[in-house]
Amino acid sequence: MPLFLCLMAGSAAADSWQLRPGDTPFAQAELEALPGQTFRFFDGGESQYGGGGAYAYTYSAENGGGTAWGSYRIAGDGSVCVDFINGFSRCDLYVRNSGRVILITRQGERFPVR
Repeated sequence: MPLFLCLMAGSAAADSWQLRPGDTPFAQAELEALPGQTFRFFDGGESQYGGGGAYAYTYSAENGGGTAWGSYRIAGDGSVCVDFINGFSRCDLYVRNSGRVILITRQGERFPVR
């Protein structure tokens, strides 16, 4: 992703994500409240946000189990970017829609949170 996209702010940046009607990206206050939160997904996986930018994703037993460790940061477009210790990186956007929290990937995949 070009660097300038990470530095954009506001709704113009959200336009680069594949949003659907009703999607409302997390506000800055919600992003700042990530430390200490765990998001559980319907496939059994869990994203855990720790203090100081610590991050862990634990896979469900059906998906092999195990935990991927890394660190996260909030990008200028409101997405949450994770750098894993294995060298893999990704950015995702959390939105609310009809009372549900949904993680959207850059590819447009949608993963509702339980």
